[in-house]
Amino acid sequence: MMKWRAVKASRVLKALFSIGWRVNRQRGSHRILKKAGYPNVTFAFHESEEIGSRMLSRIAKHTGLTPEDL
Repeated sequence: MMKWRAVKASRVLKALFSIGWRVNRQRGSHRILKKAGYPNVTFAFHESEEIGSRMLSRIAKHTGLTPEDL
C-alpha cells in the first residue's frame, strides 16, 4: 500500500498537470479536469488548502496520481 502525506492543493494540481490532466472548465474554486482515457474529475480545493492522506488516495484512485508524482 502506498503511503501518502498531506500536501497543499496547489502542489497536487501541479502534479496532475504534469501527468497530463488539463482544466476543462472552472466555476469558482471548482475545476473540472479532463484527460483522455479517464472520466472527468472535479478538483474543488483552494490552492492554499492542505489535502490529507485519505483524500489524496481517493484522488489517486480516479486520476492515476502516485506519491512519486508529488
